[in-house]
Amino acid sequence: MKSLAFYLVDVFAEEKYAGNQLAVIRNGNALSSAQMQRVANEMHFSETTFILSDEKRNDGYDVRIFTPAREMPFAGHPTLGTAYVIRHNILDGNVNEVTLNLKLAQITVTFEGAKKSEVLWMEQIPPTFGNIFDHAKTAKMLNLDVKDIDSKYPIQEVSTGVPFIIVPLRTLNAVKRARIDKAALVEFTKETQSGVLIFCTQTYKKENNLNVRVFVDLFGIPEDPATGSGNGCLAGYLSRHHYFGSDLVNARVEQGYEIGRPSLLYLKARENGNKIKINVGGKVVMVAKGELV
Repeated sequence: MKSLAFYLVDVFAEEKYAGNQLAVIRNGNALSSAQMQRVANEMHFSETTFILSDEKRNDGYDVRIFTPAREMPFAGHPTLGTAYVIRHNILDGNVNEVTLNLKLAQITVTFEGAKKSEVLWMEQIPPTFGNIFDHAKTAKMLNLDVKDIDSKYPIQEVSTGVPFIIVPLRTLNAVKRARIDKAALVEFTKETQSGVLIFCTQTYKKENNLNVRVFVDLFGIPEDPATGSGNGCLAGYLSRHHYFGSDLVNARVEQGYEIGRPSLLYLKARENGNKIKINVGGKVVMVAKGELV
């Protein structure tokens, strides 16, 4: 394997050493799929991405995404973090948008603001809405009481490419106490291969609208500090069920506080005809550059 440049970035982070860590490898075409998986396991972040070439194909850059355990068709923070690396390290910051050719679809990332306060936005594919789950069964899976779940809203599977079970909770205390019961999760996986996103309106910081935790044991990640794909599903859920009083969503979401990686995500959603348009945004911070040898 020839030497390959790589970058470490923190995504959905307001500063270094926060948000969700991502390793981005350039010229990934030099690696086989098996080698990519081994590199991703070696990095052992929730995801590692491989930019297959510095050259465009079909007006976008071919990118593959791996967790330590498997390849993913789409994931949120890897999309933003990889677009950041392409803009600033391949294109020298001379563009306002970057398109990634992912297994799921072409996803375009736009850049808003000056570099030091730059916010990256991605429009996700319209959400699909799946099964609705029993409150008592879900509470058991989360090691919570049924009364901890907000009964005004359903527990529902939503997908914008990667499915998540969206669980509304009443209090921040309940969010903090949640722990996945592995045996109960196995029962859930008989119905759906999904991550689990829990949320409430009580927050650590008053300027934020929601607190979120995400559990993705099925993808080899017990808890994720910042989840762009999951929060895209949440945005669709909030719009569909008029959580803020209408289909319009414009929210600041905090995540990762319980595992020492405070993160901030921006969510926008609205109904557009018979579909829901979703945008997820956040900042990216460069942490390190290096070389695979």
